[in-house]
Amino acid sequence: MQPSPHNLSRLSALIATRVDGFRSLDWERDLRGLAELCGADASAIPAMAPAKPAAPGLPIAIWDQMLRSAQVRGQAYEGFFRSIRPHATLSRRFVHEYGMIRRNEIGLLELKLGSADTAVEGWVIPINGQVYVIGADVNNGALLFGLFNGSGAARVDVFDGLTLKPAYNIGRSPTATSMLCERVGDLSGDREADDLHYAELAAQSPDPVEGSVSDEMAAHLVWDIGPSLIDSGGDWLLNMSLDRSMTRGADPKVPRKPKA
Repeated sequence: MQPSPHNLSRLSALIATRVDGFRSLDWERDLRGLAELCGADASAIPAMAPAKPAAPGLPIAIWDQMLRSAQVRGQAYEGFFRSIRPHATLSRRFVHEYGMIRRNEIGLLELKLGSADTAVEGWVIPINGQVYVIGADVNNGALLFGLFNGSGAARVDVFDGLTLKPAYNIGRSPTATSMLCERVGDLSGDREADDLHYAELAAQSPDPVEGSVSDEMAAHLVWDIGPSLIDSGGDWLLNMSLDRSMTRGADPKVPRKPKA
């Protein structure tokens, strides 16, 4: 707690009876300068380490936990994925987008996600058994958020959850949808080649080929919710619960492919 100006003035006057010429402005001196003025041995004061510059980015309180978790679990999520979600404004329609998840130089998972219509860049944060996503659409400046069911597998092939984003309507309505991401290939280890492969995937149309969205997948991504469904066992809120989730690790019987 900082002393009040009145108390600081009284304290300065008291010190001035012991240290000739001491004034309130002397409180602005650094610790060594103040010690020298008061006749103390300034060399006994340990040198203060210079303040570290603030890291670029949002000052998130659990940054250290996020970094450690990404370094431990990040490899399980690296690769190329195809996502599918209900269209935000067109009923009975679905959207495909392709993503690349890759660790950067400090171990965080970078995300690129897009199609011929969108381009999203952001971060994937596996922590406490779940996967958080923070992204931005570089074409229109919209922020996007996701929360997915995680997996403890060494290599995750499918994960699903919920997303929140503005719809592309006049009011830019906040819209929550379900989403499923399925691995379609692994990173090659050559960053330039992986960037080119992602660009090829993301250049595709977001509209699924007719018949490519099965009835099972449609039912997994869209279901009835709300107050009228509660008495019959329905959900009150949109919720990708574990008993519904398709999140899973890799099937050891299926050979791995370097790319889609």
